[in-house]
Amino acid sequence: MKSEKIFFENADGEKLSGRIDFPLARPAKAFVLFAHCFTCSKNLKAVDNICDALTQNGMAVLRFDFTGLGQSEGAFADTNFSSNLNDLVKAYEYLNEHHQAPQILMGHSLGGAAVLHVAGQMEAVNAVVTIAAPADPTHVKKLFSEDEEKLKENGEAEVNIGGRPFKMKKQFLDDLEAQDSKEVIHNLDKALLILHSPQDEIVGIDNAAEIYENAMHPKSFITLDGSDHLMSDPENSRYVGSIVGPWASRYLTDQQAPEVAPEGEVWTRIGSEGFFTEISAGKHPLIADEPKNSGGTDLGPSPYDYLLSALGTCTAMTLRMYADHKKLDLKEVRVKLTHKKIHAQDGENSEEKKNKIDRIARKVILEGELTDEQRKRLIEIADKCPVHKTLEGRPKIETQEVKDF
Repeated sequence: MKSEKIFFENADGEKLSGRIDFPLARPAKAFVLFAHCFTCSKNLKAVDNICDALTQNGMAVLRFDFTGLGQSEGAFADTNFSSNLNDLVKAYEYLNEHHQAPQILMGHSLGGAAVLHVAGQMEAVNAVVTIAAPADPTHVKKLFSEDEEKLKENGEAEVNIGGRPFKMKKQFLDDLEAQDSKEVIHNLDKALLILHSPQDEIVGIDNAAEIYENAMHPKSFITLDGSDHLMSDPENSRYVGSIVGPWASRYLTDQQAPEVAPEGEVWTRIGSEGFFTEISAGKHPLIADEPKNSGGTDLGPSPYDYLLSALGTCTAMTLRMYADHKKLDLKEVRVKLTHKKIHAQDGENSEEKKNKIDRIARKVILEGELTDEQRKRLIEIADKCPVHKTLEGRPKIETQEVKDF
């Protein structure tokens, strides 16, 4: 995905740091506004994984650091739940002014409670997604219960949240207690998706049940069985992203048709970290990666996997075409391919002995009532598939830098 770093001002004129992740095929069919968990930042790895999956689904995602957190200006001690809601409104306004108003609001943990409370103020939002969200924002008080008395007595205190110290004022507690979550959820009037883990020890699963019970339809619940609160296992956050895109798609309006690569062109894009790569082959979105033992995250086929796939599919299609033309009883073709680097055979040139060459082994299974002669001919035809000819022809590849395509 492609990312753009942005800044926008909160209600007090302080700069908030944000990032918009775009899909490979632009323009995005919709924008998502994401609110992270309490005291977290936009750079949480689980958020990265969710955004990756959403951009693959053709959506752009804005995530940002709330006031006083991450790279945003301001003092965390002067914030409260209401100021977080104001930050979300400002993020919504930024998207509306510079891109497109978000149609999807998504929040994790207290960020999930925040999107429930603010969605009603955002006319363009059609769908709301919560991940491990408390039914009531006062739930966050449990994180600093040991310091609550000190906060009430002194008006402020340094509290420890997740192993990190934060300065907090009593007004944060007062603001939490002033919220009426039950009524807000009941009057949401937006499509709602609730994702929660039964094993969540920070925000119990009963919170998901309470949100679901108070919300009106359309509402859905999906269990994140086996996940912890922060989705520390990457598979859980990737699963969340893969679910949200298709679910939200039915609630989108005025979708922009994504720009796609013309027939005969393939576009690829890779980010600043790792080997995860997005592919646009015409209207078909694909992904590529490298195995973990090669430094990748193994989220998609490798480039050589795609090379073998191209040869395998072309072989099968060519045989199908030939059999149909000759009216042969070919019921099924299966192709197995492997690629290896092998030492070149001994030759007159001593330098060639040190070189390695590529060898692709192709095995073909032909199912059907075929004569020996027909089978022999089909194997000969396999060597005539266009991709086979391209690979053996050693095509000339020309590379040039351009500003845009």
